[in-house]
Amino acid sequence: MMCYLIQSFVSFSFPFFIFFLCVNNLSVFCTYLGFYISGFTTDVIELKYLFISQSYPIHPNFVRMAGTRFIQWLNLLVFALVMLKTEGVDVGITFVQDAVAKGAVCLDGSPPAYHWDKGFGAGINNWLVHIEGGGWCNNVTTCRSRTKTRLGSSKLMDKEIAFSGILSRFQKFNPDFYNWNRIKVRYCDGSSFTGDVAAVNPANNLHFRGARVWRAVIEDLLSKGMKDAKNAILSGCSAGGLTSILHCDNFRSLVPVGAKVKCLADAGYFINANDVSGAQHIQEFYSQVVATHGSAKNLPSSCTSKIRPGLCFFPQNMAQQIQTPIFFVNAAYDSWQIKNILAPGVADPHGTWHGCKLNVKKCSPNQIKTMQDFRLQFLSALGKAGTSSSKGLFIDSCYAHCQTEMQETWLRDDSPVLGKTTISKAVGDWYYDRSPFQKIDCPYPCNPTCHNRIFDPQEHPEL
Repeated sequence: MMCYLIQSFVSFSFPFFIFFLCVNNLSVFCTYLGFYISGFTTDVIELKYLFISQSYPIHPNFVRMAGTRFIQWLNLLVFALVMLKTEGVDVGITFVQDAVAKGAVCLDGSPPAYHWDKGFGAGINNWLVHIEGGGWCNNVTTCRSRTKTRLGSSKLMDKEIAFSGILSRFQKFNPDFYNWNRIKVRYCDGSSFTGDVAAVNPANNLHFRGARVWRAVIEDLLSKGMKDAKNAILSGCSAGGLTSILHCDNFRSLVPVGAKVKCLADAGYFINANDVSGAQHIQEFYSQVVATHGSAKNLPSSCTSKIRPGLCFFPQNMAQQIQTPIFFVNAAYDSWQIKNILAPGVADPHGTWHGCKLNVKKCSPNQIKTMQDFRLQFLSALGKAGTSSSKGLFIDSCYAHCQTEMQETWLRDDSPVLGKTTISKAVGDWYYDRSPFQKIDCPYPCNPTCHNRIFDPQEHPEL
């Protein structure tokens, strides 16, 4: 009987397990999956049953081992099904090769790139252009370092990436935008697409051409159908979220006049605040970014005509002038800003904030108080963007950064909510004018639906 159960279970679960391996890019198993689906199962079945044939007596230890294996297979099967249910679909890369002739290139001179999952059905003329995040480089040294990564060279970018959250093609997980043309623009210039220095120093061969890359990518998308857009959104996460703020009105000017255009900034509202030592670390850093990349001429003139260009990299100094409707999704305790603006390593030489920055539950009462003060500064800076009804706000009290790209925070049964509303529903209702949404959460730790990030220090280096 036990042997029969094992045979039945393996026969049932084997294709699911192989499929799990296949979708996780273990291509050696895809052939077996193909054979299985095609009906060529004879050899596979013989292999499955070779060691559990009833022709041989079964030792009691084998029965115990089989029971253990049964549970392991069951766990793997459940995990595989969960992964298949929630993981995004891989989307291939497109290189904008003709951009090179225009000087619109990554830091290392390689062509810009994006991933495009084409729209279908009623969404065929709708476009969501989402900008990748990844910080900035503020001098030759840090920019050269980026050329050795995907953030400075398209040669090092993954040829396929998974689309999930706001980029998902499944109606259940992205009900308002699932059938749109969904594009993720890769980030490889280090300036939130604002730089433009014509000369290239042969000593370092760095190309500061972010603004040209922006224009080249949008022009390429227009030539591939966005010129007929009925609806369009410019969105982005982190440095990409800042891009969507800085380029919002420009995006509107490039898309057809009759299209409905709005912008969405996820974790892109970086504020000008002193660090825990009292220094203006982020202000100096942004000024260096703008100077290194020659960004001043590509920042809003309504801002640069009044204050130093480096200060116009902060949304609080220019967002009020944005004419296009825009939605801000941000954590009031944005984990990147806590780690790099409030308590950067240079302001914390003894590592007092180290554990707190990795896991908010490890923060001391004094550190929590400092973070509460930072929240108030953030809300004050956010207020400078204006209170127009065309603006949307989803400001939760989570320790998080970028919540629209991940399925778990965009739309899932346990996603963060404000007023019983998920980020996905809030953005969708706002975009389609079903209802406005401007909500700010109560202070940490009041929201039990938060997905507070816990960081690996090796994977998340600071400025």
